[in-house]
Amino acid sequence: MFASLSALFRLVKVFAVIAGIGLLSACATSQPAELRSDGINDPHEAANRKVHAFNRSLDRALVRPAAKGYSQVLPDEIEDSVGNFATNLGQPSVVVNSLLQGDLKGAGLSSARFVTNTFLGFGGLVDAAAEFNMPDHTTDFGETLHTWGVGEGAYVELPALGPSTQRATVGKVVDLFTNPLTYIVDSPEKYYGTGASVGARLGDRGRYSDTIDSILYESADSYAQARLIYLQNRRFELGQADPGTEIDPFDLNTEGF
Repeated sequence: MFASLSALFRLVKVFAVIAGIGLLSACATSQPAELRSDGINDPHEAANRKVHAFNRSLDRALVRPAAKGYSQVLPDEIEDSVGNFATNLGQPSVVVNSLLQGDLKGAGLSSARFVTNTFLGFGGLVDAAAEFNMPDHTTDFGETLHTWGVGEGAYVELPALGPSTQRATVGKVVDLFTNPLTYIVDSPEKYYGTGASVGARLGDRGRYSDTIDSILYESADSYAQARLIYLQNRRFELGQADPGTEIDPFDLNTEGF
């Protein structure tokens, strides 16, 4: 009982910190007075290009070979199960962000998917919710900040994580703490989701290798191409872009290369 109360108290404190970060972010990532003619705000392009070069080197030397080996060794069915498991363990965070956005329908849907897949989908290895025609629902703290009126801020490329913006970067940090399972499940079980997420990203990198390789290694300017794809997809997700502008060679809106 005391352990449960302690976990609940920690969770309340975390949500208070999240609210504070959101307020600070509203001041820190306000929109610039004027964007470039192409709608891109990239005042740190020189530094970003250096990070991009590092990310390409990391991908070529480590991520790409590991992803190809991962996809060759594991059958597609196992890769799908790993992805389902990672997605299911992330649903409580989606519920929290949906509530912070005032999206009760999304919170209810994610809760229903989590319960269904946990109990009927063998802990989330199978997407049993799809059999009940429950649509996917995903969101993050970056979208929560957008809902609260926080501007996108400047474009940034993060080491190992890839394309982002100032607002999305704050969101990535806060989302490390928004999953209630982190405060309820004991070690080492609470790290299963992290391991599954890494496996899922490796699986995606291997499965969509040709498309990602064409962006990173075959385009005339891989930095500009990745930046454009990320910003268009992210803005489309948030309802800020015309659906006709969406480019989706591989969901580059949240992860790096």
